[in-house]
Amino acid sequence: MMIAILGLIIGLLIGIFVPIHIPQAYSNYAAVAILAALDSIMGGFAASLEGKFNIRIFLSGFFGNALMAALLAYIGDKLGIQIYLAAIFAFGNRIFLNFATIRRKLLKLEEE
Repeated sequence: MMIAILGLIIGLLIGIFVPIHIPQAYSNYAAVAILAALDSIMGGFAASLEGKFNIRIFLSGFFGNALMAALLAYIGDKLGIQIYLAAIFAFGNRIFLNFATIRRKLLKLEEE
């Protein structure tokens, strides 16, 4: 757990202090990839609270979901269809479901 918090802090510091410019042409791809990665992080945290965390599942989901979401956005762009909106909806929904699971687990732990 401490390694995860340390990684989060390091990632936030890098994100704040290292200027990263994403060209407008790639903004949809970056947005869905970031959302997919955030979904994996929330899912990993929920799994860790349930005692079911597996690093291999987490890493495959983290990179696989991000790549699949970006690929979906790319294919949609080539077809002239905004398919990335489906990925945004799906990952956004899963993030809120994982947040609800995390919230319930943390409140339950607080009661014990």
